[in-house]
Amino acid sequence: MTSTSITAPAAAEPVKPRASDAFVSYVLALCATKRVQADLRTGLGQPVDRCNYLHRYLVRRLPERQHPDARRAHYAVAALIAARPRAARDQAAQDTDTTNTRPGTPEWFRRANLGASLAQAVNSGIIKPDSAEGDLHLFTRQSSDALHQRLPALTRHLQSGGIALDWAVLLEDLTWWDRDRDRVATRWLEGYFRTLTHDDTDTDTRPGAGEMINEENN
Repeated sequence: MTSTSITAPAAAEPVKPRASDAFVSYVLALCATKRVQADLRTGLGQPVDRCNYLHRYLVRRLPERQHPDARRAHYAVAALIAARPRAARDQAAQDTDTTNTRPGTPEWFRRANLGASLAQAVNSGIIKPDSAEGDLHLFTRQSSDALHQRLPALTRHLQSGGIALDWAVLLEDLTWWDRDRDRVATRWLEGYFRTLTHDDTDTDTRPGAGEMINEENN
């Protein structure tokens, strides 16, 4: 008889988290210390050269030759995370890891961007549809400076209403804003309308609209 050996299947290598997810996890850990959290919060809406209290926590974490847009995005997101309302901090402490580092989690492009978060706020009755859509269209036309100044109030409002934000997605979107704004803005708009449930655009109530469609089909 010929004996056959059974080879045990190789263990799957752990999936390495995206750099943006790793950075967010790092900042969340920093915010466990109130003094550090307060230091990071001083960077809200500020350019990097005015974030004096953030350097000691972020400089060694980021590449020395990092693009200025990427550096500002990292500083901005660190400050936004530190400025979360208490309810959002408490909820995050209860949640398990939601990054896409495990099988079965959403692909990166399916994770909620800022547009999807705005739609969730509309669906929950936190923001009126007209206000949310108007704000979203306004944001997509903003310069990087204007966007960074508006984000603190918006993100706080969303989180105060129980809307969770995907900080890693926002980090990458802000990183590319000045260099690829049209693509990011389109993703935000698509995310908004795909997530929106209170939508009155499915039925065109304009006089003659149905007749025009029928005529085209005949």
